[in-house]
Amino acid sequence: MAEEKQSGFTAREALFYHETIRPGKIEIIASKPMATQRDLALAYSPGVAAPVEAIAEDPANAARYTARSNLVAVISNGTAILGLGNLGALASKPVMEGKAVLFKRFADVDSIDIELDTEDPEKFIEAVALMEPTFGGINLEDIAAPECFIIEQALRERMKIPVMHDDQHGTAIIAAAGLINAVHLTKRELKDCRMVVNGAGASALACTALIKALGVPHENVIVCDRSGPIYPGRDNVDQWKSAHAVPTDARTLEEALDGADIFLGLSAAGALKPEWVKKMAPQPIIFAMANPVPEIMPDEAKAVRPDAIIATGRSDFPNQVNNVLGFPFIFRGALDVQATAINEEMKIAAAEAIARLARERVPEEVAAAYGVNHQFGEDYIIPAPFDPRLIEVVSSAVAKAAMESGVARAPIADFDEYAVALKSRLNPTTAALTTIYEQARANPKTMVFAEAEEEVALRAAIQFRDYGYGTPILVGRTERVRELLVELAVDDPDSFQIENSYTSSHVPAMVDYLYKRLQRRGYTERDVRRMVNQERNVFAALLVALGVGDGLISGLTRTFSQTAREISRVLDSKPGATPFGIHMMIGKNHTTFLADTTINERPTAEELAHIAKETAAVARRMGHEPRVAFLSYSTFGNPSGQWLGNIRDAVAILDKEDPGFEYEGEMAPDAALNPKVMELYPFSRLSGPANVLIMPGLQSANLSAKILRELGGDATIGPMMIGSEKPVQIAPMTAIAPDILTLAVLASAGVVG
Repeated sequence: MAEEKQSGFTAREALFYHETIRPGKIEIIASKPMATQRDLALAYSPGVAAPVEAIAEDPANAARYTARSNLVAVISNGTAILGLGNLGALASKPVMEGKAVLFKRFADVDSIDIELDTEDPEKFIEAVALMEPTFGGINLEDIAAPECFIIEQALRERMKIPVMHDDQHGTAIIAAAGLINAVHLTKRELKDCRMVVNGAGASALACTALIKALGVPHENVIVCDRSGPIYPGRDNVDQWKSAHAVPTDARTLEEALDGADIFLGLSAAGALKPEWVKKMAPQPIIFAMANPVPEIMPDEAKAVRPDAIIATGRSDFPNQVNNVLGFPFIFRGALDVQATAINEEMKIAAAEAIARLARERVPEEVAAAYGVNHQFGEDYIIPAPFDPRLIEVVSSAVAKAAMESGVARAPIADFDEYAVALKSRLNPTTAALTTIYEQARANPKTMVFAEAEEEVALRAAIQFRDYGYGTPILVGRTERVRELLVELAVDDPDSFQIENSYTSSHVPAMVDYLYKRLQRRGYTERDVRRMVNQERNVFAALLVALGVGDGLISGLTRTFSQTAREISRVLDSKPGATPFGIHMMIGKNHTTFLADTTINERPTAEELAHIAKETAAVARRMGHEPRVAFLSYSTFGNPSGQWLGNIRDAVAILDKEDPGFEYEGEMAPDAALNPKVMELYPFSRLSGPANVLIMPGLQSANLSAKILRELGGDATIGPMMIGSEKPVQIAPMTAIAPDILTLAVLASAGVVG
């Protein structure tokens, strides 16, 4: 297999991603307890009899008693896989699994991928139609034209659930949203625009139909295929293309573009020539959406027409037409009102909602992801895919349109309440982590990987560079690290900076720096030289201290305490700061921050107050409004004991400072986390369950974090080091490459450290 890099990683790295931990990208998890015989009896026989009878009596009860109303099938036969063509049903499975993951990640829609091994439209239609009792919606994907038109139309007619071929309508909705805003910026009216479409496949024709529905007149749109413009009477034009035929004297794309306001391309790389762009109307609107290489590169178009507004399908240029802005939220809204279809009104509502969102003030978390404060304009006509407002804005618009067009079977009574429910479906941390990764990419740093001879660390370092987060410095024996780079299919191992303590030109400066630092702590110059040459954490930390690197990641080959002790010989804490560690526990709908889990055995009141403030700040950077609980075995004095003074004094310190977040203590975990227990203490200052837990001592903190990691089922990030003068992170010895990469990115982006 070719090891070409695609989007910053090799094919081998992509294969490793898909096979590591467990093969594939999805799994089924029970949503109800399954621990006891009674649980099993309720889940299966005889407990299932009651919902079975209720559904038989009234089919609408399926939405109450089963997962159907939140379940979408992602279905393909593999005849048009991405840009790879007809590779068959089985080969399409990674793509369909990926689509299912996107449904869950962006809109909390459960999805199952189904690959049908047939190119016969009738067999495909029959197979899908028979599954209607199973699913609340059908997402068709990667099906070649013209069969995709036949299949979608037949299924929409036969099935009473939403059916959408995303390759057609997903692209159309996002392109239409961008076009609405481009027309707005250029002070045009859709009814007056002349548009040329290049490409007559499923996506192109769906875009054309939706844009006409938005107001561009039929006679103002020329659609071109490989043979040129489609006009009445032209040979070799099927029924789907002929629906868009218009009288025109133009016989080439170049001729059609003369004076056109809009170019919409879903065709092939380089199909639009710069000299043709010159002939377009003032302030031309160019949507060049061929992937991975557009019909014209934005810089080429801008060179001849600086007044152009340009969108592509790529994430490395402004205005990306990305289907993930649409399909998760369209199905979310359709499922929530139990719509019988996704109709034209719902698609238009989605496009208009996405367009409105781009015109609103960009929230800080989205602006931070770009590294600049993007606002509505010619380089921001389409919202970012990780804008946390999308689920609320688009899903609500789709649900309203379904109700108004008469296809909603379960109308929403209170849209304010619905908006709150939509927001609560997603954990803010997922969106925050996305923006943090983008922020790191926008402001790349140099990170020292102290254990580059460990494959796990080296994989993380390779990804850190390949994904554009920054430049890794690899610490280890030069030849051994280079050998590992070759084994990991890196095609340019010599391009990595490898620092070997036996050969590095920085060693004399390191020895001088560290000897001056430690000479009054009992160390001789010979001791210092030995440390620099033999202790990789000391050597790596000195690279940071001397400014060679911006930050440091280590921890795989030494215990946390030993690693921290070695690094502290070189690097100090921030002035006035108390170093400490945070574990972040990430669940489906919640994130909880535990501190201090790594350093301070019995923190003083002042240290506890400092830890609370700094952890609350990290929580805010992760998208959460902090609610801080100082934990204890005692809840407001019951039972009393000798270890409560520091906690109470820490609360008193915050009382004097008014830190700007909720806090309370001392309190037991159930009084901080369980709403029913919290009701017993109406005087508590917490408005809801705590999400920042400040532990009274290192033993309880560390034990709690590790127990939750092993038994709780949540994803865990950490420990995250806070308070060092330079960004330093110490990974657990059991960490895998994604764990190390996350810590490196968090440190690089300045979220922790």
